[in-house]
Amino acid sequence: MSTAILDDLRKALPERDVPAVEECATTLLKALPRPGELGRNTVMVAYGGGKDSSYALAFVRAVHLALAERHGETFRLRVATMRHGGMPYQVMQNIDRTYQALGLYGDPDAELLLIEGGQVRPFARDRSMPHRLIDFNRVDMLMSGHRTYGDGRATFCNACNLNVADSFGVAAGHGEGVDLIITGDSPQEQRDYALWIRQLARSAGLKPADSKKGFQGTLETLNGLARAYFQEIHGSENAERIEARGVASDISTALQFYSIYDYTSYASGAHWSLLTGFLGFVFDEIAFNFTESDCVNPALMAHLRGLRTERVYKRSYQEGIGQYVDFALELMRRKHFPEHLVEEMRQRYATEAGVESMREAATRYGEDAFGLDTTQLVCMVYSPFAGRAANLHEFLAGEHPELLEAEDRIRALLAGSVDRALAARLERISGLSTTDLQALHDGPLWSPFADMSAQTGVLPQVMITDPHQKRISAKRNPAGEEVLDRVSGR
Repeated sequence: MSTAILDDLRKALPERDVPAVEECATTLLKALPRPGELGRNTVMVAYGGGKDSSYALAFVRAVHLALAERHGETFRLRVATMRHGGMPYQVMQNIDRTYQALGLYGDPDAELLLIEGGQVRPFARDRSMPHRLIDFNRVDMLMSGHRTYGDGRATFCNACNLNVADSFGVAAGHGEGVDLIITGDSPQEQRDYALWIRQLARSAGLKPADSKKGFQGTLETLNGLARAYFQEIHGSENAERIEARGVASDISTALQFYSIYDYTSYASGAHWSLLTGFLGFVFDEIAFNFTESDCVNPALMAHLRGLRTERVYKRSYQEGIGQYVDFALELMRRKHFPEHLVEEMRQRYATEAGVESMREAATRYGEDAFGLDTTQLVCMVYSPFAGRAANLHEFLAGEHPELLEAEDRIRALLAGSVDRALAARLERISGLSTTDLQALHDGPLWSPFADMSAQTGVLPQVMITDPHQKRISAKRNPAGEEVLDRVSGR
């Protein structure tokens, strides 16, 4: 069976990849700690279920099988998928089809794992999303979004990126651990990322781990950043929540990365037939959103931009969507997406009917994935409670005028007084507990209009250095007064 799969893979891979598989197999063998005992080595691949990671997994599987063909045995392949609230069932289906096509199910040399909020499970396509994980992602999204006017990257990506780092540590340390991690990033990209993490730690007043500790040191540095970040987001009083959001680093200091970047054809147009034919990959309208083919969150980022423009700026939803689409299509081209996928995404939002259809889809997904309705998302884009409730009056006047007379009571509640009926009303409006609302009140509010270089903390530093952002001139009120605004996302 393995021989047949390898033969089929060789036919499906781009022509230049076939000799590259053999060359990569030779160099990977030399990088393993026990090259003479192939079966005693474990190699890990992180697999998100998107187009690039599906291609990378197919390439690694070809290397895996090529070594078995040469030597009669091969390394143990650990494939780890981090699950999160923005990953719809359609992505689990793509993963399942990929595993079937690559013959990974039932292979004794393959280990297929799901990482769910620090817990390790065997991969199962139909495993329901754990409620604990939904709550975990939901509160991170809300607390981050309430501090940033629902900024796309801050709301969804910062916490998720730290969770990805944690999943690497958890998956690499699981069981007897792994000997090598395969990545599609180039060595230069890996060095740049490690350097950025160290610089970010220093700028946030933290001490990076010893660089000689390799990937373990990077994870330790990220653990310090994660704790500082989530303390900023959730408040220093919520020690239990902060502790649950650390980054695992219990791995060998000898663990290294092995890059397949120089062997592969990463422009997706080059391996289109492999993806859609051999692997059965489907670019579903739910899972495929702008630069992501494994996550719905970019559609929600666009939705939040539309809601902020419509409700806070009192302009139109379509104007805000247009700003996000312009930014995201530019990002797709920068990431070398095939032009037909860029055009497909443009067409989704090209008409009023298309925008309305996507608005309905994003609304449904916000409810299904995070349990949040439009009232709660609108509340978030105002950021009415953070920074001593700086935007509370504007929010009440615009969305809940019946509560204007209770503004002083709301401020007293946020400062710590007890008012159960009012607290229940605010919890319904925001989707957050009173404790969380009070933590927002006591902590900072970061504005997309402000000079973040003058602000301290991990979040401002991440936002300043984020490559997935664009400064635009936006109209912030019905009269069309223009301000410098920030659009960020995926």
